[in-house]
Amino acid sequence: MTADRPNPDFSTIAFSFFNEIAIIDQLGRNRFERVLPDGLSIAGFSLLNHFVRLKKDQDTPSHLAKAFQVTKGAMTNTIHRLDALGLVTIVADPSDGRGKLVSITQAGRAAREDAIARLAPSLQQLAGLIDPNELANLVPTLMKLRAILDANREPDPKS
Repeated sequence: MTADRPNPDFSTIAFSFFNEIAIIDQLGRNRFERVLPDGLSIAGFSLLNHFVRLKKDQDTPSHLAKAFQVTKGAMTNTIHRLDALGLVTIVADPSDGRGKLVSITQAGRAAREDAIARLAPSLQQLAGLIDPNELANLVPTLMKLRAILDANREPDPKS
């Protein structure tokens, strides 16, 4: 198959794959939302996790919005909620008079760890239902797919 002629078999497989991921995402989010600490949303946890996972101490709201593929307004709301909880701080960007920098606090790192710890019993319920080796074997493929999708983001048609 050439690049200009899609492979229908691949499209069918890819749709099934992404459909399963979407369903798993919905079920996982519901499970996680039930155990998150008061005041912490999935969006807030995701932002805290972003800082920790990428070993970043600070970032701009604009860059965070692009990384999460959300509007600047949506990201600003998430940041302000986390700031009100003391999980991030917002300071003026010294290199840009109008810009801001968002930093994760120690309390933010602790809240992320607390959220993960709260999820552990729920995840442990799955231990007898799926082979941990099967699950572990999926992770490298999912990481590869994430990297490919991240590197090949499609522009937002609304922009």
